[in-house]
Amino acid sequence: SMRMIGVTGTNGKTTTTHMIRHILKAQGHKVGVIGTVHIMIGDTTYPIHNTTPDVVDLQHILHQMVEEGVTHCVMEVSSHALALGRVSGVEYDTAVFTNLTQDHLDFHKTFENYLAAKCKLFEQVSAPNQTKSGKGAIINIDDEYGHRVIEKTTAPIITYSIDGKGTLNAHDVEMTPKSSRYTVSYDGHDYTVAMNTTGLFNVYNTLAAIGACLLEGISMEDIDKALKTFSAVPGRFELIEEGQPFAVVVDYAHTPDGLENILQTAKAIQENRIIVVFGCGGDRDATKRPIMGRIAAQYGDVVYVTSDNPRTEDPVQIVKDVEVGVKEGLREGSHYEVIVDRREAIQHAIQNAKPGDIVLIAGKGHEDYQILKDKTIHFDDREEARAALKEI
Repeated sequence: SMRMIGVTGTNGKTTTTHMIRHILKAQGHKVGVIGTVHIMIGDTTYPIHNTTPDVVDLQHILHQMVEEGVTHCVMEVSSHALALGRVSGVEYDTAVFTNLTQDHLDFHKTFENYLAAKCKLFEQVSAPNQTKSGKGAIINIDDEYGHRVIEKTTAPIITYSIDGKGTLNAHDVEMTPKSSRYTVSYDGHDYTVAMNTTGLFNVYNTLAAIGACLLEGISMEDIDKALKTFSAVPGRFELIEEGQPFAVVVDYAHTPDGLENILQTAKAIQENRIIVVFGCGGDRDATKRPIMGRIAAQYGDVVYVTSDNPRTEDPVQIVKDVEVGVKEGLREGSHYEVIVDRREAIQHAIQNAKPGDIVLIAGKGHEDYQILKDKTIHFDDREEARAALKEI
């Protein structure tokens, strides 16, 4: 009853699904979204507990979308969902692959298992005996696993790249702290894309969205026009403005690659120091903790190691795991501090910021809670940053 567009990958799923929604909506379609931040049916928003809901809940949501006249459903498809059969019975029309980097090894155990789970979406989109036509796959060919994903589908493919390797290519990229501009080449033609978002990772997200919408028969001119009015997704490189003489950015980055992406973006636009506030979640892949610590120290001038969602683990022990990598990556002239209380860490970072600095608060993004051993409390990095800014 609906066109089903599934987006999978370690990073970029949320922004890509929202970009696709924005473009489709601009063409007059009624769009549903299922993902990390929320469920959307048209312009109505509902809360969500997993990136991809349980199989029965998912079918209820899809049924409600059909009842309310949704023509296109754009959903994030997590590796957990694919491994556990949560999307069984869903016939996808388009599958999108953003990238693959280390995450969720606490669940998948090996990287090969993680890749195999992601590939199921692409096997599904070209499986025999399906009822719909017009299938397709959009694949990031700059990612080292892009070729492996291509092998898993017989559907028509659009590959995208910023290295000139795709059927859809971005080049001549220009960035400012709040916007980006670049040329997109497709089918022998060049188009200028101007966006109110920054970061090379967002160029990739845009290419993925463009590919998906081209498969829906939308012209490049209409896609370009719609993208001009797209604004950032909550908690995704979100600028917190209270008139301060330095930048404060809140981002959901909670994987090594995600953290490196936003730090590279900060590096490209920095005037003075980069101050990083971050931690790692408990009961999750512990091997990424020192890796993320090392990345934070390699890019950050001041690093505050703090708590994230400790869950059932001891937050002090999590911080110690992160600290191992921070010490390895520390550069001359840079320093770090351990402040386990996240509110206090954010306050310290903002109180010590100087004009031209970038304060980057990473890990929780849009989340408005913190999961502790015995309870879940209200906690929003954006609220905490605003409160600290108002204090100074």
